[in-house]
Amino acid sequence: MDAHSAEAPPALTARDATAEDWPRIRDIYAAGIEPGDATFESAPPPTWEAFAARKEFVLVACESGAGSRVLGWAGAARVSAREVYRGVVEHSLYVDPGAGGRGVGTFLMAALLEESRNRGIWTVQATVFPENAPSLALHRKFGFREVGRRERIALMGHGPLAGTWRDTVLLELRL
Repeated sequence: MDAHSAEAPPALTARDATAEDWPRIRDIYAAGIEPGDATFESAPPPTWEAFAARKEFVLVACESGAGSRVLGWAGAARVSAREVYRGVVEHSLYVDPGAGGRGVGTFLMAALLEESRNRGIWTVQATVFPENAPSLALHRKFGFREVGRRERIALMGHGPLAGTWRDTVLLELRL
């Protein structure tokens, strides 16, 4: 296992994402966006460069072996350009719907937190729709705590809930 691996389920590895991974990352992200319970974004960015420019780092979880197909990705972005917040990131984590139930989300979260610690990050936060029970459960499994709820924070622009004002739950984990 490489430096990003953390108690991998059999046949999974984690590594830094590259531009070559963009088609899979984009497709996994688009699949996560479609149902409307993952993000306010209506589509992935148009290019790897636009995507990567928003992130401090991006990891991918891959099947081990010859194919090493990307099954999910996790990325972290600084919450502020101010120096005092240099160790605070907001993360995203998406798993290929076809890889559900294989521990990919748990594996990616562990790898994301390990990489965050290695980079001197002291707080990882997430903004989750309260209806996204699997995401809330994953975060709680890793010790994230709810620090607030933002009511009617933004108007949903896509998916089945387009035109609906949505709440979000703010979660954080101190490393």
